[in-house]
Amino acid sequence: MSEAQFAGTGAVRAAHQFDKDRLAVWLAENVPGYAGPLTIEQFNGGQSNPTYKLVTPDRAYVMRRKPPGVLLKGAHAIEREARVVQALESIGFPVAHVHGLCTDDAVIGTWFYVMDMVEGRIFWDAALPDIAPGERHAIFDAMNATIAALHGVEPDAIGLGDYGRPGNYFERQIARWSRQYAEDVEAGRDPNMDRLVEWLADHIPATDETRIVHGDFRIDNVIFHPTEPRVLAVLDWELSTLGHPLADFAYHLMMYRMPPLTIPGLVGVDFAATGIPDEATYVAAYCARAGRADIPDLDFYLAFNFFRFAAICHGIKGRAARGTAASPQAARLIADLPVIARLGWEQAERVGR
Repeated sequence: MSEAQFAGTGAVRAAHQFDKDRLAVWLAENVPGYAGPLTIEQFNGGQSNPTYKLVTPDRAYVMRRKPPGVLLKGAHAIEREARVVQALESIGFPVAHVHGLCTDDAVIGTWFYVMDMVEGRIFWDAALPDIAPGERHAIFDAMNATIAALHGVEPDAIGLGDYGRPGNYFERQIARWSRQYAEDVEAGRDPNMDRLVEWLADHIPATDETRIVHGDFRIDNVIFHPTEPRVLAVLDWELSTLGHPLADFAYHLMMYRMPPLTIPGLVGVDFAATGIPDEATYVAAYCARAGRADIPDLDFYLAFNFFRFAAICHGIKGRAARGTAASPQAARLIADLPVIARLGWEQAERVGR
């Protein structure tokens, strides 16, 4: 599961410990300005790639690593995270600065990269209960502008033309997540997932586009300025690739059709009272920024994303069964799995109405 990285810290969990002295040597050799002594904490968030806070007397850093243990082929490609973040930083897109990538397992046992610790606000609940109505609207507008800006980037222009395979995004993604769902036998089966596996492949829209997609663009993967409704950094690029921008936007839009689960949604929110734009207003703002009249196949894109999200939770369930789930919150996401799968099938049933 992709994840918000900064859900508070604690001691490094037993399954994710490593040789601190070896890491300190690597930091001294590869991170300009690094000076110990080093203290290490582990972020409580992190369903897939364990994430650590590296504290020194002068500053703090964040380290993301592949988890220990047996991994599915192609999963946990933290080198891709580092690459896309560095490319986007080169054009001023809001990301954390990456100091270095280590592909030598001898240092801490798995590959990792180190980036800046960006100080700011992270909102875990999209309803923004502790924020004034006027600022709520501005926060949502800043998110909307940020994802629209990402989808406006030409991959070739920043050296990411080969970051994924262009074209046939839905066909490839549906096949990928369906395969992972089928192969992860330890996680069991879900009837709505089974329905979606069959339905999605037969209902892919004819139009196709290719842009850089984040893959997990949620409010809790965005760091905002401490006092302003301004995005400082977009986090967690683990699922980024070249793909269809409307798939990426629809994943972000799932918050409007998501109840208050582990990742809280906006179902039941009074938009007029809270100042949060409703779904139609939010879609219109994105379309205006992206130069689109509308999004004709929105319900398909949402059905696909609920399926994909459920497949990710299914993967967490499998990792928990194998003893490699990377977060104490894994059990809550596993419990959400049947609800998310049902929501996916509900979106599918809306198509063609």
